[in-house]
Amino acid sequence: MSEDKAAARPGPEEPATLDLAEKGRRAGQVISLDRRLFMKFTAFGRCLDPHAAVKALAEDGVQGALYVDANDPQGIGVMVASEHPEYFVSNLRALFNHRPFADFVHKPEFDMLGRTYSIGYEQDLEETLFKRPLSKMLDPKNIWAIWYPLQRAKKFYTLPPEHQRKILAEHGTLAHRYAGHANDVRLACHGLDKSDNDFIVGLVGAQLHPLSAIVQEMRKTEQTSQYLDSLGPFFVGRAIWQSLA
Repeated sequence: MSEDKAAARPGPEEPATLDLAEKGRRAGQVISLDRRLFMKFTAFGRCLDPHAAVKALAEDGVQGALYVDANDPQGIGVMVASEHPEYFVSNLRALFNHRPFADFVHKPEFDMLGRTYSIGYEQDLEETLFKRPLSKMLDPKNIWAIWYPLQRAKKFYTLPPEHQRKILAEHGTLAHRYAGHANDVRLACHGLDKSDNDFIVGLVGAQLHPLSAIVQEMRKTEQTSQYLDSLGPFFVGRAIWQSLA
């Protein structure tokens, strides 16, 4: 092949820049933030002294909350937050492999790992991705909590975008009606969940009944009745320790 023909051959295309930043919108302009909060839920049984677990979490500087299990008299659940996923396989892993946690019985059916996310219209991404979920979980008034995963039906993603927005707006309206009674923390867990769940939901509030009532009302919505493959298992607990926000 001549040098002229070799020079004329087009070179390999440059790969497109991959933008995974969270997006929002302010004053008509797209804003972005390539940071997010990761949150991990772990449940244990055979915990005879939950205050020993509280002491260990506080001394280790964990950011999160510990709940006593309403359905297991020896059960606890721990939700931990960190911007850096490495934390869960280093600091938190070491903490859970030492006493008192090493004496407890791990309940893998309640394992959840998710991340905060934006939808694209948020005006303050720091508030959406960090401040709001932490303030809801760590608010001393929000002592009751229900944490659970959900798997969205794959056919939901084949719906026209406007129909998807209508379905999600129905849940948004329900959340507004329960404002002050049930606060929600929503996390994405695509590829992070061993059961292929898509989202993790935390319902927190001062009383347990409104949290149960909103789950009951959600059963009637189009999303829950037609476009969810599974919900749960549900961890129900009362906070006995919350770190400082």
